[in-house]
Amino acid sequence: MEVIHKIGRRKTAVARVYVTPGKGNITVNKRDLADYFSTGTLQYKVKQPFALTNNEDSYDVKVNVYGGGITGQAEAVRLALSRAMCEIDEENRLALKPEGLLTRDPRMVERKKFGQKKARKKFQFSKR
Repeated sequence: MEVIHKIGRRKTAVARVYVTPGKGNITVNKRDLADYFSTGTLQYKVKQPFALTNNEDSYDVKVNVYGGGITGQAEAVRLALSRAMCEIDEENRLALKPEGLLTRDPRMVERKKFGQKKARKKFQFSKR
């Protein structure tokens, strides 16, 4: 098996994932996973596709991620890893699909409109 390359997106974050057979090392932007995603929740989100498919220590992962905040980046990495797990073995799809890990979350920030303070909020109205 050669390198598997997949892309995941969430809000404005874009993650490129390169999966190779290995010992379970995950590198994000040339830093260790624990250094880049400091909280346990974000680390859990990134490792979720491996946990559901029982491949925690089977693959080395190199990730390039940019844009958005750390939560959006973690979810973008999760989507890319889920797609990679499906390409490695089609049986993994049965474990990942019910958890919603193969669905691209379409929610984006609504644009600000002119004549308003924010997307929905208006300027204060004065009757007199």
